[in-house]
This record gives sequence, C-alpha cells and structure tokens, in this order.
Amino acid sequence: MIVKEEIRIIQMIVHILDATVGMPVLSDSLLEYGSDFGDFVREHIGRLAGGDEAKDCEFYQKESEIYQLIREGIGDNFIPISHEIATQLYAIMNSNIDIPSADLLVVHFTCGQGEYLALLKMNFKSGYTHRTLAKDEGNVNDIISYKAVLPTQSQRLTEAAIIDLHSLKLKVVEKKYEVNGEKTNYFSYLFLKCSSQLSHKAKLNIVTKAIDKVQKEGLGEWQTCEAAMTAKAIIQEELAEKGGFVVEELADRVFEEQADLRNAFQEQMEKYDMVREEVVPQSDTTTRKYQKQHLLTDTGIEIKIPMEQYRDSGSIEFITNEDGTISLLIKNIEHLEAKY
Repeated sequence: MIVKEEIRIIQMIVHILDATVGMPVLSDSLLEYGSDFGDFVREHIGRLAGGDEAKDCEFYQKESEIYQLIREGIGDNFIPISHEIATQLYAIMNSNIDIPSADLLVVHFTCGQGEYLALLKMNFKSGYTHRTLAKDEGNVNDIISYKAVLPTQSQRLTEAAIIDLHSLKLKVVEKKYEVNGEKTNYFSYLFLKCSSQLSHKAKLNIVTKAIDKVQKEGLGEWQTCEAAMTAKAIIQEELAEKGGFVVEELADRVFEEQADLRNAFQEQMEKYDMVREEVVPQSDTTTRKYQKQHLLTDTGIEIKIPMEQYRDSGSIEFITNEDGTISLLIKNIEHLEAKY
C-alpha cells in the first residue's frame, strides 16, 4: 500500500507534450526540485493510490510497448525510457486533437519495500498572471493570459498511472476523449495497452443506481422513498462497520422480503458481472454522501439527517396521515440554532 508520507522520490523528469509545437519537447536532465514541489508530487501520487477513481489494471504483455520498456527494471535507463514513454504518448495525442496538451511528469519512487514508476499527465489549464514591463515612463504592470498552467496540488489528475515495478501491475485513472469519432479510454487502451477492472467508486455508483432503478420500477411513490432511505442506511452501515460489502450479500439485506425486486437487481448486476463483486471504497469523499439522509419535499423544504439520528427512533419519526400525506417528527431537541 502506498502511503503519501512514506514516498521517497528517487528521480523524476518532466517532458512537455504541447500539441501546438508539433513534437514533444523532451528533457535530457533529471528534474531538480525543492521540498515544496516534492510535496506537490507526493500529494498527487498519494491521491491517485488512495482514491477510489483508480482502476486496477494489468498489461497486455505482448502488445504493450510500455511493459517491454520497464519489465527488466529502470536502473540507469530512466531518462531514455522516459523519452520513449513520452514520445509514444505524444504520438497518440498528436493524432487526436481532443486530447489536451500537458506536461508528463515521470517519477521513479519507493514506498516501504515497493518500487514504483508514476506517469502523471498534468493537463494544461488557462490562467492569468502578471508581468512587469520597463518603459520610458517607468514600470508598467500588466495581466496576461497564460495557457500552460499545471493543476494545483488539490486538483485531481484525469490521466495518470502508478506501475509496481515488481509485479508490473498498475493503478490507472483516465478520462475518455474522442478518438476516430468515438469516446475512448485512450490512456489505457492505446497508450498503456492494459486491461482494467471497474474502480470501487464506479462499482458503488452502479450498485446504488441499480437499487434505485428497481425500486422505482417496482414500488409506489412513498414506498420508493422509504425503501431508498432504508437502502442508503444499510449501505452506510456496511461501509462504516465492514469497510465495504459483497454485492450479493448487500442485496439480501436491501431486498430481504422482496424476491421480485431482488431478482431484478441481480439481473442488473449480471450485466456488469458484479453479482459476487466486492466493493471496498477507500476515500472519505466517496462514502461521505452516505453519512446523511437528504430529503426534499414537494413544497421545497430540504432536510439533512445524520444517519445515526435517522436510525434512532427516539430522534426521528415518519408518520403516515389519514389523507395519505407524510409528517416528519423531530424529537427531543435540546438546542436549536438558525444558520445564515
């Protein structure tokens, strides 16, 4: 497991992949950096390794040029290997104008007993900066647009990979861009040439959308709302107590007495080959939305209920009125504060 604080950078290099230039601008020297930039790089590597957007991948060994380049280790060949990697990526970018220009940061690092290679594609952003011009009347300060600003430390990279140099397995984040008229995961499919599994974030989204779909199709309006809240509470409990769940076992709890809905849900999961899939998200940002019930009434009232309060009958009670409407009773309030 890669822990940001334990990352030790051995060497890194940056290559400029600007589509407007017509060729990659390759560096022949290692990047000299201070502690601030080192922290910047470690932050991005740590976020990639610990986030739920990353997919676990394996190289197509015969087809992948990247695999062939690194399979015998990096050693003293880090710079020429990085040249080949950057050149291959630029060739794909140069043939597909939708893929954004970027700086490619290639980082050789260790963490614990592991040795890794990170490929961090830092897409250019447009921004503004100042400049000072010396003129006859004195200094003139001006604001100019700058089109090659790198992502900040807090921004997530949309295309990047970490390669374990011992197992040669990868973690990959990527975004689809149009290639030959079709949206394609070019980073894994054309560049790295590796197969991938769904990320834990993607798996969790598929499960929750499938639950929502079968409930809406199989239940009445209020039943759907009540069932959705119950399902969310069950998912949150599984995440909090076990760190995740097996899809089949979650279905048993969510659709405990609804065999028809459970069968419909299982059909949805079979499409993704996820019936027995384990979903184990790592990032708080992925699971945060399950920590509260968010309710919206037809009159425009929004209510956010912490999940522990939602499950406590001494705090919250839903009451079905004789006319079919619903009342929500919030109990035992000791202090009430208005916020602006």
